[in-house]
Amino acid sequence: MATVDESSSAKRWLPLEANPDVMNQFLWGLGLAPDEVECNDVFGLDDELLEMVPKPVLAVLFLYPLTKKSEEERIEQDKEIKDKVHSDKVYFMKQTVGNACGTIGLLHAIGNITSEIKLSEGSFLDKFFKTTAKMSPMERGRFLENDSQIEDAHSAAVTAGETPASEDVNTHFICLACVNGELYELDGRKAGPVSHGASSPATLLKDAAKVIKKIIEKNPDTLNFNVMAISKRT
Repeated sequence: MATVDESSSAKRWLPLEANPDVMNQFLWGLGLAPDEVECNDVFGLDDELLEMVPKPVLAVLFLYPLTKKSEEERIEQDKEIKDKVHSDKVYFMKQTVGNACGTIGLLHAIGNITSEIKLSEGSFLDKFFKTTAKMSPMERGRFLENDSQIEDAHSAAVTAGETPASEDVNTHFICLACVNGELYELDGRKAGPVSHGASSPATLLKDAAKVIKKIIEKNPDTLNFNVMAISKRT
């Protein structure tokens, strides 16, 4: 989860655990009503296991290992991303704080589904998205970096995990969300959103699973992956 962007700050947080209970308490504490949305484990990427995930799925969080190969691919991909213009309807922010990718993944998820959920009026999330709506991705990253409330909430969520936290990790969270009929990979360490083609709210989970499978296939020597779905409670 370490940042290597040249514009990154020296600030580092402890990483969030890939644990739905931790993520849920974190989001609910920031202003997302418990009866609105919840995070759930995705136990496998085969169709029968995907069918077990509560629907509708609004976004997907994916934790994967950072490797030399993945870093080389990111650098090459950034060269292409910088020349592309993405929809201004995609909420995207840069990661400037080390190990903040779990929180940024959640903010990417919620920021792209605000029209489908209710945020408590005056809550952190409500104020955060209203304040940062017109900001650039880097301005959003800096705003987060300097916000003590989200840093404190992140720290509290870290202590709620089941495993001891350490700054020395080599895994990274990204978010996959459907915006305007396209599946986007939202990674604050990249130059911008990455489009993975056509998608829809109904097919989001399966479309995301295809992208995730490709990433896993590139890392055959590790099992250090985790997939969570953010589902709307009905």
